[in-house]
Amino acid sequence: MTGTGTGVGKTVVTAAIAACATGSVAVVKLAQTGVAPGEPGDLAEVTRLSGCTDVHELARYPDPLSPSRAARHAGAPEYDVGTAVLRIADLDNTHDLVVVEGAGGLLVPYDAGGSTICDIAGELDARFVVVTTAGLGTLNHTALTLKYLDEAPAGLIIGSWPREPDLAERYNVWDVAYGISRHELAGVLPADMATMADFPQRARAALSPQFGGTFDYRAFWASVRP
Repeated sequence: MTGTGTGVGKTVVTAAIAACATGSVAVVKLAQTGVAPGEPGDLAEVTRLSGCTDVHELARYPDPLSPSRAARHAGAPEYDVGTAVLRIADLDNTHDLVVVEGAGGLLVPYDAGGSTICDIAGELDARFVVVTTAGLGTLNHTALTLKYLDEAPAGLIIGSWPREPDLAERYNVWDVAYGISRHELAGVLPADMATMADFPQRARAALSPQFGGTFDYRAFWASVRP
């Protein structure tokens, strides 16, 4: 699970996918930054929203920086990419689905050598779900992210759809899908979804059938097109 940047809704999308999945599910946070020891992080939100309790935070650093910089700033041991790969592989052997949420975007460094989530995914032969935004700037950010990937993502999802979308957001729903990715969006999550009491039901409505939901991109586009 990666995004076109930070704050695009990766954690809520992670929770939505976990809520819709069948079988045994584990959720991994590669590195939690900007959260002090003992404070609830992204995985606490995933559990609150989805009900999934099989969650694994592989590293935590208190400063809101990249994992590589946060570790050095805190005087903590460098992030161990190899250990992360082994732990995720072990979980994959015992679960039907393992959802791995990265920190920030695709090229955020995890160690001093510049390892990224791409290196981790490559070792695991895993496909990406890319979370993007709907507003101005998303066409460039999304295009750059997808261009860097070696293959089409498993899904491209808008992580936060406003109650009253503006003209750019309405057109971007089409342009992000067909102008950039050449694939229909695999989901569109309402902006306030994390506050909704019926989160699992909302998740199914917001995600396409490939993720266990009922979202119909064509119907959504027809309802929002200018």
